[in-house]
Amino acid sequence: MIYVIEFPEQGRAKSWFAFDRQDFTRKIYVSDTRQESEIFDVVTSRELLELMDATPETGNVRSNFPAICDLADQYGWDKPLYRADYLLGEGVFQPEEVTEIDACAAALSSRAKTCRIYWSDQQATSALENDPIFDSKEGYWGREALRDQLVALEILEGPFG
Repeated sequence: MIYVIEFPEQGRAKSWFAFDRQDFTRKIYVSDTRQESEIFDVVTSRELLELMDATPETGNVRSNFPAICDLADQYGWDKPLYRADYLLGEGVFQPEEVTEIDACAAALSSRAKTCRIYWSDQQATSALENDPIFDSKEGYWGREALRDQLVALEILEGPFG
């Protein structure tokens, strides 16, 4: 399981979980204000043109779609390009690989004052005692939210054992 604690600008921290990385990314896509393709995408310049019902051979393609043609001039029509607006900037495409998990984690980080992601039961239970984020007043509520989540999922025993 994956455990997330979000510390909002105001109010108490909240905790939620995902069963695995696929569930984590799905929950980020569903809860974010941006389109899935803005959070993470891999596409070629040719595919971007096809989204506009055009091809490299279409008349006036350079004047109608200069940004796409610039990408093609730099990287070729069929080079996979990565988009991850929260990591790279809005609408930026690059040939260097970006992982979907990193893109989704950046999306999550952008909407909270602070957040923590624990990628396993062991990391989450260890964090209760070892993560310094829990040492502050607001951290107290984060620890409680995580502990309650772990109890609800029967990773930890509750107060009534």
